Amino acid sequence: MGWGETRRQLADAWKWSELHTAAAAAALQVPVLWTAFWIASINDDDYGVGLGGALAGIFFLLVLVVLPLLATLYAAAFMMPALVLARLAARRTRGPEWPWQLGFVTVVGAFWLAVVAGRLVSVPELAGATGCLVAFALLPLLAVAQARRRARTKGRVWGFIGVWLRSAGAAFGLCVLIVGGAIAATFAGLLKEYEPPTLSVAQLAGVWRGDDGAVLNLRENGRADFTDLPLEDPDSFEYVRCDGTGTWSVDRDGSDDAYLGEGPGVRDGVVVRLHGGCDEQTYWTIGGTEREPELFVLFGDPDAGDLRILKKK
Repeated sequence: MGWGETRRQLADAWKWSELHTAAAAAALQVPVLWTAFWIASINDDDYGVGLGGALAGIFFLLVLVVLPLLATLYAAAFMMPALVLARLAARRTRGPEWPWQLGFVTVVGAFWLAVVAGRLVSVPELAGATGCLVAFALLPLLAVAQARRRARTKGRVWGFIGVWLRSAGAAFGLCVLIVGGAIAATFAGLLKEYEPPTLSVAQLAGVWRGDDGAVLNLRENGRADFTDLPLEDPDSFEYVRCDGTGTWSVDRDGSDDAYLGEGPGVRDGVVVRLHGGCDEQTYWTIGGTEREPELFVLFGDPDAGDLRILKKK
């Protein structure tokens, strides 16, 4: 087979209608998955991180403008090469095309992950990420198969506007269905919002450690000693680390007047007054669960700050 015949087969295998169909099906999944993950995380501690007006506007722009562009790029660089190679392989072997589709989706996915990540991922991580890409590609594969059946039976395919309108309508309907199910589950008592634990002084006393090496030892007599404890720098938006001793007390619902009302205000916390060169105080909000409690502080912007967590060992 010459290059001319190969090029003709490649051009015949690449269908622009399938590109738009795969892109629209991929874009459909993003808001649906985001809504599902958001509902599933209702019972998780958000550590006081909220979606501000600016971030909400960025997300809205992402959904309306950037998401279709990214989905089209995804379909052109990932889905269509796999579909074209699968179609050519099926023609050569005269067998079913769907096993080739799954195989080439896996190969192309692993290729792009290796190109993007390089040596930063291990083989198990690469296999896991490839599996996620394959799972994400299943709906676009089904949508393309449906478009092909429609072309064979009715002699026409979905147009660009039609396929994207169907994608938007399906995404909206599924999101409404998920939110409605979550509301019903909330009223039925099956889904509950996160409630931080109420810990006594005895439960709070002990050694708390952070993944970055911070250590905070809260003693039952109200004394505290600490190593590499992060503390907000009053002269900048950064934070500094401090070693020394101090005192601590429990603040119920942000009612500690000595802290000047700078705590979260609706959650219990621990006010640590630092001495030994620091001469500052910091507020650690109580989070986690009663069995696995946490202390956390968010430095900087509440929407995208630097979160530091201490866990009791």
